[in-house]
Amino acid sequence: MTWRGVIDAYRSFLPISGQTPVVTLYEGNTLLLPAPRLATQFGVDIYLKFEGQHPTGSFKDRGMTVAVSKAVENGSQAIMCASTGNTSASAAAYAARAGIKCVVLVPAGYVALGKLAQALIYGAEVIAIHGNFDAALKLVRQITESYPLTLVNSLNPHRIEGQKTAAFEVCDQLGSAPDYLALPVGNAGNITAYWKGFQEYREAGRSDSLPQMLGFQAAGAAPIVDGRLVPEPRTVATAIRIGNPASWQKAVQALEESHGRIEKVTDEEIIEAYKMVARLEGLFVEPASAAALAGVAKLAKTGFFPPGSRLVCIMTGHGLKDPDTTLNTCKLQPRVVPGEQQAVMELLHDLNVI
Repeated sequence: MTWRGVIDAYRSFLPISGQTPVVTLYEGNTLLLPAPRLATQFGVDIYLKFEGQHPTGSFKDRGMTVAVSKAVENGSQAIMCASTGNTSASAAAYAARAGIKCVVLVPAGYVALGKLAQALIYGAEVIAIHGNFDAALKLVRQITESYPLTLVNSLNPHRIEGQKTAAFEVCDQLGSAPDYLALPVGNAGNITAYWKGFQEYREAGRSDSLPQMLGFQAAGAAPIVDGRLVPEPRTVATAIRIGNPASWQKAVQALEESHGRIEKVTDEEIIEAYKMVARLEGLFVEPASAAALAGVAKLAKTGFFPPGSRLVCIMTGHGLKDPDTTLNTCKLQPRVVPGEQQAVMELLHDLNVI
């Protein structure tokens, strides 16, 4: 059967009617990749859900197809969001697809270049503010409450409805829910959505179990872990650089109900995992995605996972969204030699390639 997007695939689980004009880029159906080399290293059966395969390169497309479809159904001519990057790219793309306007507020100087370029090329009105994501979201909430623009951040319940389809896919691809599901936590909408999806699939008889949810925040932006707001969040993982998550309480509820846990990982641990997943499994993910794997690595070292456990780790976005981290933070650059065979061969010998 031809794949036509998450609304078409999971319509009965979504707030979609016959009158809803479906705005889709055929999102969803992303691969669930077995990770045998990571499994050997961590002693747990690991699968990587690669959401970087989406049209705009991140999981945000799942929620945006539903949010924009409902916005158009309700007569909206413009949408608005605050973003650290991925939401802005997705909102701009789906607005373009729908033929409506998109306004994006981003923290000046704190959005990865690849994501900023996406929002601009899709035609969004991008406004950079002096302030962090939390300040941008506060402004967006105020404006959308008073003017005819539809808010499409994860405060919009239709975003969560679309994002929960990833849990459905995981169950369909594995045959049931995994024992554990690990993912990065920023604004906390995604962990909320996954838990909702797993619960609904079990209630519908499509899965016979529920996973323990494992959330990981960056150490410099860990309000849920630390139990307090972070006025100036800092981390190399820009997608989760958020000090006051909009879905904070719902995320805590998901963790409690699933008997899961949330922990924090340092930027150094994130970068190590960022390189590890690329070099061991061939996936180039953005740093926020690597936060989930860094957390799994941390727990594995303590013997947290029982032998034979199945774990799905959510790779939320593609690495090409943030190439600056690869080149600068990781200090990775090509080696330069004269354009002669002897020079190349000498380097290959030095590198023990030949």
